[in-house]
Amino acid sequence: MGSSEERVVAVIMVGGPTKGTRFRPLSLNIPKPLFPLAGQPMVHHPISACKRIPNLAQIYLVGFYEEREFALYVSSISNELKVPVRYLREDKPHGSAGGLYNFRDLIMEDSPSHIFLLNCDVCCSFPLPEMLEAHRTHGGMGTILVIKVSAESASQFGELVADPDTNELLHYTEKPETFVSDRINCGVYVFTPEIFTAIQDVSSQRKDRANLRRISSFEALQSATRSLPTDFVRLDQDILSPLAGKKQLYTYETMDFWEQIKTPGMSLKCSGLYLAQFRFTSPHLLAGGDGSKTATIVDDVYIHPSAKVHPTAKIGPNVSISANARIGPGARLICCIILDDVEVMENAVVIHSIVGWKSSIGRWSRVQAEGDYNAKLGVTILGEAVTVEDEVVVVNSIVLPNKTLNVSVQEEIIL
Repeated sequence: MGSSEERVVAVIMVGGPTKGTRFRPLSLNIPKPLFPLAGQPMVHHPISACKRIPNLAQIYLVGFYEEREFALYVSSISNELKVPVRYLREDKPHGSAGGLYNFRDLIMEDSPSHIFLLNCDVCCSFPLPEMLEAHRTHGGMGTILVIKVSAESASQFGELVADPDTNELLHYTEKPETFVSDRINCGVYVFTPEIFTAIQDVSSQRKDRANLRRISSFEALQSATRSLPTDFVRLDQDILSPLAGKKQLYTYETMDFWEQIKTPGMSLKCSGLYLAQFRFTSPHLLAGGDGSKTATIVDDVYIHPSAKVHPTAKIGPNVSISANARIGPGARLICCIILDDVEVMENAVVIHSIVGWKSSIGRWSRVQAEGDYNAKLGVTILGEAVTVEDEVVVVNSIVLPNKTLNVSVQEEIIL
């Protein structure tokens, strides 16, 4: 057990505009980490999980976005959670471990005994206090959150082998070509400050190799041009793989949900996972209604207080309705995210779709998809200010901003 004096800081990697390209057209309007899932910005979910860590001193968000894009959110979330949250902008890519090392002086200002490192585009229950407890039990430099997945999907992630008795990390390989294990890295870690020494060691070794190349032949010079910068350090290949089996790293397995939020389709799935979690963590955020005075609500639904929903509408399951949206009489919403200032007119139907800011869906129209979260057109996406006119059907399509649809479309990307 740690003493009450021990302090903990958390670092959440939020990426940058060049990283969220698969999230278009939604990331054209808003940084991906601020896109709402279950009515809360994506980054809000890991931040609020950090609030449960004992003796939390500070939360840092590290990324490439302009500071002004996060200023308002950072200010409001700091006040809401009563925990200092600060955004740190990287000047250039340093890699997942290098980005942490780049801000080591700031991170160590509070003399923390432990440092949490989380990736913003991960959706899970974030069992952070439990990870910290497990880490203190077995010691070492770090503990990795892991989960068991199907053998078919494991190769898309970092696969690892751990000792079944001690949970020590024995072997780690990033996206292997052949099957190694059905346990994968969830992108959530807790480290002691020794992680900075490990990162520095990688940089130093790289510098030494670069110096050797400088005094060697033309062939070595060619290989030097292919080598990584000395301050670019990847957590998985440069830290986890070499330290596996050296009694430095351990695993903590979650039996809960876990997904990676790379695409708009996955954001819809993850919004549903967070809504389901609200039943246990934040039931006050979920809407209720039986159709008498308010709309009929089915299962897990979030409705922003400023949204107006007609009592004859039927909403749910897995629906999130954002600020100032207007849902008309007889509308039916299933598995969808309705963003700010959207109007869904009477008797319109929205299923397995994300409807962008300021869009409108006309009377008796249908905006829908099959709901295959991994397929390119498995979820219908309407960008900002898209108008779907009356009695138009939009199926399995992506529509870029500021378009008007007056004819039905199916399996199309409308530029």
